[in-house]
Amino acid sequence: MVFLSAPRWLRSRLTDRFWRVQEVLKYARHFRGRKNRCYKLAVRSVRRAFVKSTKARREKKRFLRALWITRIEAASLEHGLRYPTFISNLHKSQVELNRKMLADLAIYEPKTFKSLAALAQRRGQEGFLAALGDGKEPEGIFSRIVHHHY
Repeated sequence: MVFLSAPRWLRSRLTDRFWRVQEVLKYARHFRGRKNRCYKLAVRSVRRAFVKSTKARREKKRFLRALWITRIEAASLEHGLRYPTFISNLHKSQVELNRKMLADLAIYEPKTFKSLAALAQRRGQEGFLAALGDGKEPEGIFSRIVHHHY
């Protein structure tokens, strides 16, 4: 049997239990105290850390959505619209942008956000047909508004 590297040779010489212990201790290296040296303590701490990281991934999604909503609300209040009114009027006007994109527009593209706010405000004041106007969106907006001819 030919081994091309020292770790491969070493792996073949030691037991599987050693490598299982090393796998757990690898994840526990940055822990404080005996948790990074004693296997029994490390197993508990690593399992708990993995559980917390799984929960944190879900909480991160909630936190980011709340952050986007806060940013959209602040930007829409600058243009005289409350957040629920702004969002509902955008949906009624068939603007299908998610909250992440709206928050990015509010920060990095304030002119585009202003035109979206104007569209939502016009939709709220005059209704859907008036929001369509003569079939042209406000300058700088591209949307997929379906025109129905009756």
